Amino acid sequence: MAQSTQSAKHAIIQTGGKQYRVSEGDELVVEKLESKKLTFPALAVVDGGALGEKKATVHAEALGDEKGPKLVVFKMKPKKRSRVKAGHRQSGTRIRITKIG
Repeated sequence: MAQSTQSAKHAIIQTGGKQYRVSEGDELVVEKLESKKLTFPALAVVDGGALGEKKATVHAEALGDEKGPKLVVFKMKPKKRSRVKAGHRQSGTRIRITKIG
């Protein structure tokens, strides 16, 4: 299985302050984006096991918006009868990588 991942073409992209290792056909959830056709500059490209910092671009398409799991935010000040409970769900966009090059 290690050989199949090295022989494929991978790229490292950055969006939403995070870096992702992607290959063609991958689907992932990133921070919320507005556009349907997306283009990311590649930070590095791995082609057949050789690492190169080419000036490549990664093309992707947005599949739709999603929300993450609910997180409970609870704040309490002891001995003061102060309690605040709130919830939060992070918005994201599911994208599919269509082309690296």
